[in-house]
Amino acid sequence: MRKLLDMDQMEAYCQWLYENEKSNTTIQKYRHHLLMFFAYLENRKLEKKIRKSVVLEWKEWLKGRMAPTSVNNALAALNSFFRFCGRKELAVRYLRVQKQVFCPEERELDRSEYERLVKTAVHLKKERLSLLLQTICATGIRISELKFITVESLEQKCAEVECKGRIRTVWFPRELCQILKDYVRRKQIVSGMVFVTRTGKALDRSNVWREMKQLGQLAGVQEQKIFPHNLRHLFARVYYNQEKDLSRLADILGHCNVNTTKIYTRESGKAHVRQIEQMNLVMSEYNGIYLTL
Repeated sequence: MRKLLDMDQMEAYCQWLYENEKSNTTIQKYRHHLLMFFAYLENRKLEKKIRKSVVLEWKEWLKGRMAPTSVNNALAALNSFFRFCGRKELAVRYLRVQKQVFCPEERELDRSEYERLVKTAVHLKKERLSLLLQTICATGIRISELKFITVESLEQKCAEVECKGRIRTVWFPRELCQILKDYVRRKQIVSGMVFVTRTGKALDRSNVWREMKQLGQLAGVQEQKIFPHNLRHLFARVYYNQEKDLSRLADILGHCNVNTTKIYTRESGKAHVRQIEQMNLVMSEYNGIYLTL
């Protein structure tokens, strides 16, 4: 075995990702998964020395602790790091995951639950959180794109959003513009980002997730449904059910591949059952009657 992994190499790799214009979110995720692998090696007292069998063992270890898609995300980070280090022979295959036809109902946030979250935030006088939930759900933006919602963009009624090397225009509903303009006026925010921390920095995913988890408990919404990206999924489902235009929705969400957008518009199994029941292909009036030839 040859010594391969150390913190200096990981930092050099993260810098390489940055120079290749990977998003901060991607870099953070890859760093997280690499640190997981480092910890696994240390627990096994391998002193960050590695061979293919060790990577395969880690893959099996992950399978017992994470969902298949999460395992593949971790493997993607590690395989990319191996290629950066010139050790592509250490890369392992991803898990084969069968495409899910339906959205897991236990994770699907519906409109009534979204409304409860907003109303509970208003009742608790958490105005910023209430407006943040409505902004994401009414525009379909990512949580990382909140920084593009500025005082100046409210005047234009739209924002130029850059993510993953692509720039798109996100339009605001008239009502959203009105309530956000009123908010920045009362908070004396004269320019720049609308949603900021007390120190004036942009809100990040951890800030929002923590507040949403607390809000969900008080609003009576199941914990597994409470994550910022679920608001984006709700926007996608409502838009698609109304317009039935998947290509247009992909443009709005900033997807370069329509197959990604399809994930957002999946219905729950219960919704599918309602649809096939409406087809009325079961001839219930003949129940109990057996024809013989």
